Amino acid sequence: MGLSVCVFCASSSRIDERYLELAAEVGAELARRGHTLVSGGAKVSCMGAVARAARAGGAHTVGVIPENLVSVEISDEDSDELIVTADMRSRKAEMDRRSDAFLVLPGGLGTLEELFEIWTARVLGVHDRPLVILDPYKLFEPLRDLMTHLLEEGFNRPKVFDAVGWTASVPEAFDLLAKAQVPIQPTAEDYAESETS
Repeated sequence: MGLSVCVFCASSSRIDERYLELAAEVGAELARRGHTLVSGGAKVSCMGAVARAARAGGAHTVGVIPENLVSVEISDEDSDELIVTADMRSRKAEMDRRSDAFLVLPGGLGTLEELFEIWTARVLGVHDRPLVILDPYKLFEPLRDLMTHLLEEGFNRPKVFDAVGWTASVPEAFDLLAKAQVPIQPTAEDYAESETS
């Protein structure tokens, strides 16, 4: 049985064509594997490309968009289900509620905000659903380097990397999403103050 895969991605119209092509490839692969798409409910940019490709392949698509962005992001009226929420917080909560797994494509501030919320919840053991970053163009490499630096400085624990899969391959991304995840259980030691002087 297929998964409900939440795809976080860009709604910007100023991006390179290769990112739109990646989104379309993701939508097609999602449909080929029999999954359902949960997305941000816009028909523009990568959001629109992934949804159109998923539907073209026969996938069921669920779009979730806040009321104040219906006209700005241009809501995807072709969604099999289009849910209009009161605000951004309820949008993310609804996407979370409907999803078995999370796939992050290249994107900007909004995509990063969605990534960090799901990633943090995974690290804290709030959920054990798969989270994968698909980054064939190395857009998020500086983020990975930052997380490594924060680990070295003691602000992150190694579990931060256990909570997310990184890949440059669309098929591998879906393979990772389909794997059973080991729950991450925070311990008291994770939060204990260092006793070294």
